Amino acid sequence: MAAPEYAPEVEAAIAQVRHDVARLHGELTRYGLVVWTGGNVSGRVPGADLFVIKPSGVSYDDLAPENMILCDLDGDVIPGTPGSERSPSSDTAAHAYVYRNMPEVGGVVHTHSTFAVAWAARGEAIPCVITAMADEFGGPIPVGPFAIIGDDSIGRGIVETLSGHRSRAVLMRNHGPFTIGTDAKDAVKAAVMVEDVARTVHFAREAGPLIPIPQESIDRLFDRYQNVYGQSGDARVSTGSTGTEGGSTGTEGGSTGTDAESGDAGR
Repeated sequence: MAAPEYAPEVEAAIAQVRHDVARLHGELTRYGLVVWTGGNVSGRVPGADLFVIKPSGVSYDDLAPENMILCDLDGDVIPGTPGSERSPSSDTAAHAYVYRNMPEVGGVVHTHSTFAVAWAARGEAIPCVITAMADEFGGPIPVGPFAIIGDDSIGRGIVETLSGHRSRAVLMRNHGPFTIGTDAKDAVKAAVMVEDVARTVHFAREAGPLIPIPQESIDRLFDRYQNVYGQSGDARVSTGSTGTEGGSTGTEGGSTGTDAESGDAGR
């Protein structure tokens, strides 16, 4: 079957997302977030109801832009496009559900990173006890429901858990972390950070009682990191809504405070 014809700007966007998604899988192995062929990265195609995801069960060493798979937002492979002869990731339906129901999301990542999976196996949220976690996730990293792989059940759990929540990561119970972002790179960053905080908080709790960060301080840290830290063109995503812990950016404290106070010194 012949591939559909898209406008030149959409074709260019597809090519860019193919390149980005293929390259970003290398970050999962670089940071030790996956083993063998587990895990996946996907990216939404700007300006089209399409996304790109990796093929199922293919070695990370063999991933390339031309064998990434183009799908519509129902998770169906677009016939006649490069890579369409292969089966897409077993998590494709979950990614598709997220894109359909969270239009602000441009990237989705799933890993089997060791410490985050350990928290998921216990069905336990990661408490917000370090400033880096307040910066990046705005509070605790929540646990999503147990769901069977293969249909959109995981996607439903992701959306139900993260809608109205500051966190860009969810620990799907007995499975592992899924992260979202404004694009695929942003979602990969969240995946790297969730494993980092999962490891740190695990070791901290082994050593003694955890000291929670007051909610007012979490709000200030999150607001500064999301709205002041970094460069003006940096990708940022917020899935939250105004309110309490787990909601969106609180305005109290605004962008006041030094880099040391905000926890982003040196980052």
